[in-house]
Amino acid sequence: MSIERVRDYFKTYGMDGRILEFDVSSATVELAAQALGCEGCRIAKTLSFMVDGGPILIVAAGDAKVDNHKYKQQFGTKAKMLTADEAAQLVGHAVGGVCPFGVNPGVKVYLDESLKRFETVFPAAGSSNSAIELTIPELERYSGCTAWVDVCKNWQPAEG
Repeated sequence: MSIERVRDYFKTYGMDGRILEFDVSSATVELAAQALGCEGCRIAKTLSFMVDGGPILIVAAGDAKVDNHKYKQQFGTKAKMLTADEAAQLVGHAVGGVCPFGVNPGVKVYLDESLKRFETVFPAAGSSNSAIELTIPELERYSGCTAWVDVCKNWQPAEG
């Protein structure tokens, strides 16, 4: 089971106790926000795409949508999301629990700028009823991200 893979991953850092499991689904941004009692924008959704014949993950704020023009500028190709079967096979996590932790070898992870306005965010933890609260530096470290990208639209910058 994918959550066990994520639990084992975080166990190597002594952080497996921070994984939250719910009695209800957290498979979508809305459901995760309800389960956690937080704003949907703080859910760090993980989207899976195919680029140059290999899977990539983009972690973005819950209120952000991929901007096709920005995506093509960044990756040189049209945004093509993986199917549920492809995500499970190529990434190692089923849709609803896809996260950037404990993924298959060769999967590149990118973090979208939409996340930087928060102190902490809640990515999934490998199942459709789990999450983990991480600071942005923790997300950067534990996701093993390749780079920060700006490929999303429709999110609100932090006020300040």
